[in-house]
Amino acid sequence: MPIVAILRGLKPAHAVATAQALVDAGICILEVPLNVDGALHSIEAIRGSVSDDVLVGGGTLRTVEDLAALVNAGGELAVMPHLDASLVIGALDVGLIPVPGVFTPSEGFAALDAGAAGLKIFPAEALSPKVIAAWRSVMARDEALLLPTGGITMENAGKWWSAGADGFGVGAAVFDPCGDLDETRRRANAFVSVITHARA
Repeated sequence: MPIVAILRGLKPAHAVATAQALVDAGICILEVPLNVDGALHSIEAIRGSVSDDVLVGGGTLRTVEDLAALVNAGGELAVMPHLDASLVIGALDVGLIPVPGVFTPSEGFAALDAGAAGLKIFPAEALSPKVIAAWRSVMARDEALLLPTGGITMENAGKWWSAGADGFGVGAAVFDPCGDLDETRRRANAFVSVITHARA
């Protein structure tokens, strides 16, 4: 199951160690939001320190310039908070994997038509797992990767999974932005354990 660790607040000095802690826990998709200081340095450092099977990307992409900067830093995943079809197409043109933010089925289908690899359903905390179940009834798993993001916790992740989510975008549930690696390890391992149990 794709668990996208959203590393908002990550400091470049902690990037490599944090990435390794998450990978050790079984989280192999790492997103560093571009609207935080040092994000591109963190992405570059992480990409250079983890194996090729770990997907590294940037979040909060809003412009074509963001896409170019992400490519230059070695990122592969382009996560957006919104749907901009031109950005989705632009990401594909430069070899990035686009995951735009969507909130309605209309936005979701428009994103898929533009070539989105997955749908970041955001903010999920304003919706409910029942919404995912409704989306899933009209979007087959081989057509759309549904990734609720925003407000996903260990307590509610199982409900989203049961409703038809393919994975999650999670921040504080798996990452301590204060740089406490032991706390990040604890959160990441606990979250992965909960998801593994939900899938059983």
